[in-house]
This record gives sequence, C-alpha cells and structure tokens, in this order.
Amino acid sequence: MRTKIKDALNAIEPQDEILIKGWVRTKREAKGFSFLEINDGSCLQNLQVVVDGDIPTYPVLEKIGTGAAVKVRGSLVESPGKGQKWEVQAREVELIGYADPKTYPLQKKRHSDEFLRTIAHLRPRTNKYGAINRIRAELSFAIHRYFHDKGFWYIHTPILTGSDCEGAGEMFQVTTLNLNQLPKVSGQVDLSQDFFGKKALLTVSGQLEAEALACALGDVYTFGPTFRAENSNTPRHAAEFWMIEPEMAFADLEDDMVLAEDCVKKLVSYALKHCAQDLDLFARFVDKGLSSRLENILKEDFVRLSYKEAVSILKRARKKFEFPVGFGLDLQTEHERYLTEEYCKKPVIVYDYPKEIKAFYMRLNDDGQTVAAMDVLVPKIGELIGGSQREERVDVLESRLKDLGLSKDEYWWYLDLRRFGSVPHAGFGMGFERLLMFLTGVSNIRDVIPFPRTPKHLEF
Repeated sequence: MRTKIKDALNAIEPQDEILIKGWVRTKREAKGFSFLEINDGSCLQNLQVVVDGDIPTYPVLEKIGTGAAVKVRGSLVESPGKGQKWEVQAREVELIGYADPKTYPLQKKRHSDEFLRTIAHLRPRTNKYGAINRIRAELSFAIHRYFHDKGFWYIHTPILTGSDCEGAGEMFQVTTLNLNQLPKVSGQVDLSQDFFGKKALLTVSGQLEAEALACALGDVYTFGPTFRAENSNTPRHAAEFWMIEPEMAFADLEDDMVLAEDCVKKLVSYALKHCAQDLDLFARFVDKGLSSRLENILKEDFVRLSYKEAVSILKRARKKFEFPVGFGLDLQTEHERYLTEEYCKKPVIVYDYPKEIKAFYMRLNDDGQTVAAMDVLVPKIGELIGGSQREERVDVLESRLKDLGLSKDEYWWYLDLRRFGSVPHAGFGMGFERLLMFLTGVSNIRDVIPFPRTPKHLEF
C-alpha cells in the first residue's frame, strides 16, 4: 500500500517496507549512488530517496529527471543529513511517467508568477502553488466546519438565474440559441425561443435565494462559484470567484457584524494551526509582515466606524489620494487600506452607508439617508466582506425598487418573503479568494485560484 510522503515524514519509527509514489523535484548523482527528492503533494516537504548503484533497477535512473513520476519501494530509515529525520533506502525504482528534460518548463527553482500563469496546469507542482492549493483545501473545510458548529444549514443556491442581485448589470448571459442565426422579432432577439424562454444569467451572488431558505430554516449559508462580467484587469478582480454567504433570520446589523468578525478570527486561527508549514513559506518568501499581521487579527477587536466617521478621517488625512473623498462617494481600495494600515492599524468595520451607493435590498435606516450596510476591511486587501441587514418591510422595499427603476414583477417572489411571515434578517458575502490573499500575502487574485478566469483569458 502506498504511503503518502506527509505520513512518511511524520513516522514514529523506521519501516522495513515502504512504497511511495510522486514526482521528482531534483536528482543528484554521486559515484555509485544517486539522490532523488520526491514530492507527492501531500505536504510542502520532499522526501529524500537514496538509490544505490547495485540495485537491479538502477539503470532506469538514466531516464528519470525533474518532473518525472516514479514509484519507489524500500525502507524508511533515519537520515544522517541535517534538516530531515527520515529518508528512503530504495530497493526498487520504477518510472511511471517520463518528463522530457529538454521541454519540461519547471527545471529552474524559481519562476516569475507571470510565467507560471501561462502554465496554470503545471504550476501546482511548484512549492508556492502547491502550498496555495493545500491552504485553499484546508480553508474550504474550515468554512464548512465553522458554520456547521454554529448550527447553520449548508444550502445550494442556483448558478443560473434570471435576476441581477447587485443591480450592476455586469453579468454573463447564458444561451442555447445559435449565435450565427439568432431568431428575431421586430429586430430584437426572440428570447422566447431560448432554453428558459427569457434572459438567463450566471449568478453574481446566492444571497437572494439564501434569504428564502433562511426564512424557513433560520441560519443558512452557501459557498460556491459566482461570476461577474466586469472588464477589469486589476489584481483584485476575476470573472469567476467563490463566495461564502451566510444568512440569518431574526438578526440585525449588529448580529451581522459580530458574526463577520468572529468568522474571520476563527478562520485565521484555523489556518495558523493547520496550515503552519505552508503559511511559513509565504511568511519567508512573499510577505515578511504576514505572521505578525495574522497574529494581530486574533489579539485585537476590529474597529467600528460609521461611514460618516470614516469619510471624516479620510478628509483629515495628510495623504494625497488618487480618488476623491466625500459623503456619498464609495470608498476605494486606497481609502480602505489607509484606514486599516495607517490610521487604525487593524481591521475596520465601516457601517451605515448612504443608500445611493448600496444595493436595493439593504434596510433603510430611520434617517432615510443611509442603509444598515457594513463592510469588513482588512490590511493589504481592503474590503474582505460586504453585508447588511436586509429590508424586511414590503412597502419600503417596493419603494426602493421603484426609485432604482427595477421591476416589481421580476422580484415578485422576493417581495412575497416580506408578505408572508416577514422577519428581520441579515447576512454577508466574503470573497474566498480575497481571504486567501489576506492569509498568504499574495497580491494577485490570479495566483490564489487554480485556473483564473479574467478578460481575454479562458485557456485552461
């Protein structure tokens, strides 16, 4: 039975028989024997294999180089070398998959992120991207565990939708119509002949449907892919990304902020405990301030500022911003990072935004000017979470839809939730990739998702 390298490295005692399989990272040859460094993806570390020249399968090493897949049988023995407890003394080496040393692109130890994006199918074999994918897997599990332990029900919301949750219009349209021969009526595309008989879109959020489930099950969350057709090539944006979206019945904005802060703290704590080796790679080679920043998350309460207070602080700042600051203007990344990195030096929750810059579903405050919205801002990233108390009053919601030129008929079912047993409820959305960027110090979203989807890029 195959032993994973992670388990071999954590072995308590030597083993007479061990079988490992993996990819060769390096091969070094000496007189009468060779060393192979093998990694199978189960951990950051490689396992050293010593191959004596007198074993029957030694000649196969002529075909084995960096990138080759191999199978090794032998004994797990104590290593005389520094920095490693165990190594394998090989009795049999088998080449599983050949890698041509002339064309295999990962021969050098270091490659630029820009180059590695061009070979997204191979970059997980590097230390950095292997670590990112393991952290991504661990944090996915941690998210489910966190909400399960809090009594939230995991729900699945549709990827195909007929409504624009954010009202921004930046959505991908899905169709089965022949684009080379579109059916038309009076010069317009006849969507009645399309699969759904109407315009179909890829979702930007599962929030609206999560509200329906929350109004039956209490506390729910969804965690899945979302899509945005925003033609943006910034390091923070991708066309396909994952969102964590909890929704709570019988909850207000205060409950929402408490949950958001607790969730971030618990996930950071989990990562520090369960991803220590992989995170250390980023702390040493990507972001020297990463460890102290993550530890500080756990020690300090998040600062809470009203939007009005935040704008006042930014106006007084002795700093020149690229984008203007003023009441009624949305906060930009540079403003968010100033608040978290220079002014407060810790995460900040900004709440009570002007209604003009927030979505129709956010609860109108008593002042008639602001809504019960909140954003969690963190150093290096800016906005990590966006949430709100939802508008539960049907008359106010209808008025908001009218003011924004949105059709009541399109949101009939959403209005029904307010007609039949309406309750105060709240929730938020956390960008999973932004969480990973915050945890690793990686500055580009393209590098924390295995196969990034960005404008003009759909190769892998």
